[in-house]
Amino acid sequence: MVKNAARLILAAAALAWALVACGDGETAGAPAPMTGAQASEAATATTTSEPASALERNAAGANRLVGEGAGDLKARLASLRGHPVVVNQWASWCGPCRFEFPFFAAAVRRHGATVAFVGVDYMDTRDAAQGFLEEQPPGFPSIYDGEGRAARAIGGGRAMPTTLFIGPDGRIRHAKLGGYAKASELDADIRRHLLGAS
Repeated sequence: MVKNAARLILAAAALAWALVACGDGETAGAPAPMTGAQASEAATATTTSEPASALERNAAGANRLVGEGAGDLKARLASLRGHPVVVNQWASWCGPCRFEFPFFAAAVRRHGATVAFVGVDYMDTRDAAQGFLEEQPPGFPSIYDGEGRAARAIGGGRAMPTTLFIGPDGRIRHAKLGGYAKASELDADIRRHLLGAS
């Protein structure tokens, strides 16, 4: 008990000395005190773990495998509620996936400020998948789905590749089975099913 009291007294003395040594905060180079609004903004910034915009969400973990299985995919999609989302089911061994991947990279550049993109690496090996992502970076993160359960959990897994268009409410608005032959076809589907344009 006496030892604890002595420690508290020493800590208080050290704090008082530090305050005296540092001055009143008005010296050159010292930051100005934060206003209430600034403090509130800073608190929000430090407690918010998910980026706010679709662009930031696409960049977070872009060109990497950021999770595994149905649980991680569902959690990722839940974190994207409020944004339209394109989910592309792909694999390094899939020829049509390789062909259309540059179309998705272009779509991220074109629509990434408002539309979030997520990949699902279906029935692949981690090494082959990561190698493919480095070879053809799409600009969005992917979930590893080695057993195919994650894709099936959201209505995929029926064809390779498959692209799902999910509205801000979390509901699937369209499923495209098979690959895209042109970038303009993917762009048209994004506009039609997620952005309300014909």
